Amino acid sequence: MALCGALWAAGAVASANPSSTPAAATDYVLQPSDLIRVLIFQEPDLLREVRITQEYTITLPLIGTIDLRGRTVRQTEEVIRSLYDKDYLVNPQVNLTVLEYSQRTVQVVGAVNQPGAVVFPPEQKMGLVEAIARAGGQSRIADLKRVRLTRTSAEGKTENFTINVDDLMKGASGEQWLLLKGDVVFVPERLL
Repeated sequence: MALCGALWAAGAVASANPSSTPAAATDYVLQPSDLIRVLIFQEPDLLREVRITQEYTITLPLIGTIDLRGRTVRQTEEVIRSLYDKDYLVNPQVNLTVLEYSQRTVQVVGAVNQPGAVVFPPEQKMGLVEAIARAGGQSRIADLKRVRLTRTSAEGKTENFTINVDDLMKGASGEQWLLLKGDVVFVPERLL
């Protein structure tokens, strides 16, 4: 019940997306710029609202800096619980709530009706076809057989992929091409 209340308080996607579940919220992988609330039951002095740094860390009283890279909400609660349990509290009950999600966007440009940044929901994945749809769909002169996806890896290496979105839309390809924050999708024009 506390998690449902936390989702409501955070203004999370629950109202905008009736299919989101409490399990999905706790499996969300925390990102830099997310604003989180850390509540330890019956320890009001330890209540903190902190923003995750670009280095994936937060700092809490008594236990110091914690690395959250690659951790879900549930995993982070457990790490915080174990750190407080180790030296400071007896069996602490930790509740972590995401108050504000960092905005995840991809750029969709070229032969689409509304080129620009497309925001996707924090607890959901977004495929290539959905991103084009959110950009107003393809224009009349779009060439969906040669859509280019540009992705920069964590190491700074740029990768380019040419994807036949026409096949994706017809179900002829089993791939979904899930997008990542910062991807750039270019829909070229058909040669007439």
